[in-house]
Amino acid sequence: MTNDKLSNLSWLSLLHQHRSIAVIRASNMLLGRQMAQAVAQGGMSLIEITWNSNQAPELISQLRSELPTCIIGTGTILNREQLQQAVAAGAKFLFTPHVDTTLIEVAVAEGVPIIPGALSPTEIVTAWQAGASCVKVFPIQAVGGASYIKALQGPLGSIPLIPTGGVTLNNAQELITAGAIAVGLAGDLFPQALIADGDWQAVSQRAKSLRQQLLTG
Repeated sequence: MTNDKLSNLSWLSLLHQHRSIAVIRASNMLLGRQMAQAVAQGGMSLIEITWNSNQAPELISQLRSELPTCIIGTGTILNREQLQQAVAAGAKFLFTPHVDTTLIEVAVAEGVPIIPGALSPTEIVTAWQAGASCVKVFPIQAVGGASYIKALQGPLGSIPLIPTGGVTLNNAQELITAGAIAVGLAGDLFPQALIADGDWQAVSQRAKSLRQQLLTG
């Protein structure tokens, strides 16, 4: 990838192409690198480093250099200062856990796709109308999983949705079938036991399995 900004159209095309985002929250920089390298080895190209990870700006910058074929973004952005720091660090996309129209406006002005977190139809439409590239539906499992995504398709089918929060290898395909443009996975992609053991080959295999089922399901 070059240093050029990622347009919303290009971002949506990548989501259609890859269908899944690896969400990494790491307590130290080395662990974050190992997690990212493992999923990249498994074929995943869209990687979100949460801003509350240890040394998030440095980790984003380093992964952009180490994994040039991957798209490295960030999440858990809560305010304007964090957003601008993330853009300066080279984040290619921005996730927030909430809808803040000011943050959306800033991201649009910066030319970086932003994906606010929303739950209700009102929040989803508010985010979309403010200029969001697409909308994160979070936490999806708490409100019915795939059935909720499917229910939103009638009135809101033109808004690209990315469910997160309780997405697993077992329900990811169901969410895509229900109408999601892509899904975000954290805990189920990085089981604590595998992380504790440093079994990166097993993590890579989970990423590979996820990618295969989403691209062939």
